[in-house]
Amino acid sequence: MMKISWFDRLYVGEKAKKKRYRIIQGIRRSKSGPGIYVITPAVNGNNILDIYPAMTLSWPIYREEEFLILGIASDYWEALEVAGTIISDMYWKTGGFDLPDFIGLEAGKV
Repeated sequence: MMKISWFDRLYVGEKAKKKRYRIIQGIRRSKSGPGIYVITPAVNGNNILDIYPAMTLSWPIYREEEFLILGIASDYWEALEVAGTIISDMYWKTGGFDLPDFIGLEAGKV
């Protein structure tokens, strides 16, 4: 069963703010509608963040995965904006691109 956790300071796109509760409940129930995106720490070591259509999180290939959702958005372009905001905030807080430091996780647990 897929495990989802939520960033304490969840980033929410402007359009997504209006339906934030509905989006979060849809993701929790694996019933998010089309057009909803989530931003998570990258799976590989080459990137900082990944952007997924929320509906793909319920696919069988992700059943054993753990996801930390850092942000939600109402469309792909908004997801890019939210990801940009996360990267910008991370740079200002850490002086670099240290995602584990920024989100308060031990290195290697992202």
